Amino acid sequence: MDALKEKFHKKSSALKTEMRALLKAKGDTVVGDVKLRQVLGGARGVKMMLYETSALDPIEGIRFRGYSIPQLRELLPKAPGCKEPLPEGLFWLMLVGEIPTEKEVRWLSKEWMKRMKVPAHTYNVINALPENTHPMVQFSVAIASMESTSVFSKNYANGMHKNDYWDATYEDAMNLIARLPKIAAYIYRRVFHDDVHVAADKSLDWAANFAHMLGINGEADFKSLMRLYLTIHADHEGGNASAHTAHLVGSTLSSAYLSYAGGMNSLAGPLHGLANQEVIKWIFEMLKELKTKNPTKAQIAKYVKKTLKAGKVIPGYGHAVLRQPDPRFTAQRVFAEEYIKDAEIVQVVWKVFDVVPDILKGLGKVKNPWPNVDAHSGAILVHYGMKQYPFYTVLFGVSRALGVLAALCWSRALGMPLERPKSVTSEWVKKTVSNGVIA
Repeated sequence: MDALKEKFHKKSSALKTEMRALLKAKGDTVVGDVKLRQVLGGARGVKMMLYETSALDPIEGIRFRGYSIPQLRELLPKAPGCKEPLPEGLFWLMLVGEIPTEKEVRWLSKEWMKRMKVPAHTYNVINALPENTHPMVQFSVAIASMESTSVFSKNYANGMHKNDYWDATYEDAMNLIARLPKIAAYIYRRVFHDDVHVAADKSLDWAANFAHMLGINGEADFKSLMRLYLTIHADHEGGNASAHTAHLVGSTLSSAYLSYAGGMNSLAGPLHGLANQEVIKWIFEMLKELKTKNPTKAQIAKYVKKTLKAGKVIPGYGHAVLRQPDPRFTAQRVFAEEYIKDAEIVQVVWKVFDVVPDILKGLGKVKNPWPNVDAHSGAILVHYGMKQYPFYTVLFGVSRALGVLAALCWSRALGMPLERPKSVTSEWVKKTVSNGVIA
């Protein structure tokens, strides 16, 4: 048993015992009230799942095992000569709750490199799809195709004991995370670069090798960007759509491959991960209409108001939970200020940031007028040459694997049950409200 797996087993076994004792002693304790607006409003804010890897505060933003993004940028191990954290370190932190050493992170980089080989049939499945199939569809199909290699599914079919579910899930998670950059890069090169591919560089870490296989090698800074990008997009507590979907599918004892594929189908929606594509598309359309690459704030304000008047939202602004600028937006701005502050497209994003919040506040009904993570990511990618925005959500997806698969390991280790919330009919709602049960 490798050191990371052994440490995870020790910690998860202890928490499992503690949670079961708490459930037995305090299982009937009331921990929250559900309101009608939550029943009819997408279960917003209902506390109904245990999720260990991260938590989201409306004001402070995302914390991974208690650490903020600025703290992670300072504390997580880094590649030589790079200021950005290695995503391997975040996965270690989310899995066992400890900041890893440089030696531990180097081991994990090498371990994922050893596990990187993608089954031949997965490439055949991708190639069977038309090249104009959206990259997220290709990505999801490729992930599901690897179910045939699942350690969990094989061991379950052979009568695996439930106490060993976590072990097989850990193996699947490690294998899947290792393969994702290669699959994503293959899709990118297939669709946008005439099916000409770049071989992996086994001397690199997980994120840098991904950057290398994408073929965007003009600037070493792009490897740093990928390290940052894959770190800050990794998780956003369990209630977000992709994490919750992966958790729900996993609760049926589907394998990590099917659980993660489900999460990616959720991420592909315009109200979730596809929003990063919508942001840069909106900016491109604005610049085209204004006939300039360097619009004034007044021009931007006029276009924003036109967008709102047409009954559309400003993509990249607002968040279901956050009530302050997204720390992930801020982290990307800090990166851009460090490396590419004079880039025209980045300057546009910053001007939009100066304009949009005040306009949204003026509407009087917007709870969060601040930018989220999607508001900035596309502009940086465009600067480095990745202008093909239909691929952006795949990048998001590769990162999100770190959080949802670490969480799936925890769900299996703790023996979390099948998720089965209670639904109600509109007749029940009307009857209940009329009887005064719901305030």
